[in-house]
Amino acid sequence: MNLINFEYFFVLTFFFYGLVSDIHTQDLIQKVTIQSNDGMRFDLDEIKVKSGSTIELTLIHTGKRTKEEMGHNFVLLNKEIEIRPFAMSVLDEKENGYVPESKEDIIAFTEVIGGGESTTITFEAPPKGIYNFLCSVPGHFGLMKGKFIVD
Repeated sequence: MNLINFEYFFVLTFFFYGLVSDIHTQDLIQKVTIQSNDGMRFDLDEIKVKSGSTIELTLIHTGKRTKEEMGHNFVLLNKEIEIRPFAMSVLDEKENGYVPESKEDIIAFTEVIGGGESTTITFEAPPKGIYNFLCSVPGHFGLMKGKFIVD
């Protein structure tokens, strides 16, 4: 009888441990949705996330124009990388979605999307601090930028 109780205890312990692990993992996933439009605007100019979390970011283009006419992306820059010099450096990177081949200045980025489209990326939150984000399609960074704050 003691052997059976021990087996039940063992099974229940692993079952509950699995549930707690799943709950803990789900707590560390932060979903962020940012919208863009045909007026060259993001709906957010500040995004706050927790340090150590996994970020699931969805970019939604609420406009109607195609990606060739008014495409947008989301690019999260490493700390200390300034928006304007970065944006100017990717003017000729259309084939790469307006991100450089070398990703050393970038934490995460989406593909370029057009009206009615969306795209989702998943990445680890960087260390605590304030980071810049932008749409790196030429001419958009003046209006489509913001701060990504990691607490």
